[in-house]
Amino acid sequence: MAHIDYFFTTLSPFAYLAGTDMEKIAEKHGATVTYKPLDIMALFDRTGGTRPSERHPSRMEYRSQELLRQSKKRDMPLNLRPAHWPTNPAPSSYAIIAAQDAGTGDLGQLVHAILRACWSEEKDIAQDEVIAECLTTAGFDASLTNSGILKGAEIYSANLEEAVAKGVFGSPFYVVDDRERFWGQDRLEDLDLHLSGKL
Repeated sequence: MAHIDYFFTTLSPFAYLAGTDMEKIAEKHGATVTYKPLDIMALFDRTGGTRPSERHPSRMEYRSQELLRQSKKRDMPLNLRPAHWPTNPAPSSYAIIAAQDAGTGDLGQLVHAILRACWSEEKDIAQDEVIAECLTTAGFDASLTNSGILKGAEIYSANLEEAVAKGVFGSPFYVVDDRERFWGQDRLEDLDLHLSGKL
């Protein structure tokens, strides 16, 4: 059985545009998934990436065009300049880690709800009430918002180290069986083909 390590940040518009397609692909192939939210800015610093605020205007203009094209292709509403971005991704990441440990709801729906709250619903995903609403929507106990913060911080930090060790440098990033790597929501078709044995 294949296993997917899913590295991402809850601040990523491209992770938002992935929707829940990765989950559908994993279910189709009977693959297991471990969600690994991480500090994307630290990852950029560690792997030669450039923080968005430091990128050349031409790169940021292209990013905006691509985001709008992808959102139209996916028929997913997206605000290029969310009211609460950037914000602190740690609280939502800790909640995802706690929810994964609890295992009682739909983790894919939780991750997507948090991303949607940021990129479509103009909500601050660093706020407890926003995170609690996302948890409830995905079938988790809202109290997970404030549970396991110390453990969440430790795993959040460990996810960054693991990402660097596995050659991850962006979000969303999918690593299959510690070997094959797929970067970006536009590579989900390739992930599907790989799990089908065609790539």
